[in-house]
Amino acid sequence: MDELSSPSSRREPGVVVNEIFHSIQGESSFAGEPCVFIRLTGCDLRCRWCDTQYAFFEGKRMSLTQLLSAVEGLGCGLVEVTGGEPLLQKHTPLLLRQLCDGGYTVLLETSGAHSIAEVDPRVHRIVDCKCPSSGESSRNLPANLELLGLRDEVKFVIGTELDYEWARDLIRHAPWVKSVRAVHFSPVQGELSLETLAGWLLRDRVPVRLGFQLHKWIWDPDRRGV
Repeated sequence: MDELSSPSSRREPGVVVNEIFHSIQGESSFAGEPCVFIRLTGCDLRCRWCDTQYAFFEGKRMSLTQLLSAVEGLGCGLVEVTGGEPLLQKHTPLLLRQLCDGGYTVLLETSGAHSIAEVDPRVHRIVDCKCPSSGESSRNLPANLELLGLRDEVKFVIGTELDYEWARDLIRHAPWVKSVRAVHFSPVQGELSLETLAGWLLRDRVPVRLGFQLHKWIWDPDRRGV
């Protein structure tokens, strides 16, 4: 019997995992650092530009004990839990807490459509605030942004000039902007150039970081496990 589906492993708290891999952090203020990624299965959003649709359904259940052992074997102190949407799974907060207890620097990347209130305060929470062209901006939870603190970050993926103006105007009037570690504006690859977005940011003097997906410059943009 497959160990991941054995009765003993199913009695333990666990999560459904799409992939685990050691790579270079491609986004956030940790970009460029070696990082272990735990990509969990499942997402209830369907963003137009999503580049991880394979994580919607593909995956195997692992107990948290098995998962933590796999992470330890990769020998890296920075760990990101991502998806899909990791907060769809009920044991994700426990996984995050156990990773923090293990001494790791822990990042959580979430769509912002589910409450982050139960996430361990030691976690660096990276909230992806959905812009209009994603098709999912109605799913943003404003309450999440009010929960953010000095270790947390917000990312806006910009596909159009309307997205840019929407995000620019939002942060100009948002009190949480001064409370977070960083705010990132990143272009949708293949739809908006870095040069164009950089020009808008400089023109309007928007106090954010210009972001991009570093891993897609290192490896083929369609390659998994990087």
